[in-house]
Amino acid sequence: MTAQKSVLQLSVHEEGIRKKAWVTVSKFSGVTSIEMDDKTGKMTVVGEIDVSRIVKKLRKICSAELVTVEVVKPPEKKPEAKKPEDFVGYPFSINYPYPYHSYYPYCYCNCGGATK
Repeated sequence: MTAQKSVLQLSVHEEGIRKKAWVTVSKFSGVTSIEMDDKTGKMTVVGEIDVSRIVKKLRKICSAELVTVEVVKPPEKKPEAKKPEDFVGYPFSINYPYPYHSYYPYCYCNCGGATK
């Protein structure tokens, strides 16, 4: 199923009915966004939805009619320009001014671990 933009005409004359309609539509799975114009009573629902089920549910709350349904195209992604690969050097050893010499045995207990 592809994403759709559906415009519904609702007869909303109270704030409570508006809120119930909003909550009812938001509970449907696949709804991406909801917009509502209070002056005209139009609700715009975007997402991968079954519009007939939404209208059927909304008719239990208020009178609802389907105005338009459009297919929403996903935004086109621009191909990224290839970046030149960074030079990865080989690991090299760092010459410390003082060489490391182990003057102490590997085992620090009195058993004499590495000195045997």
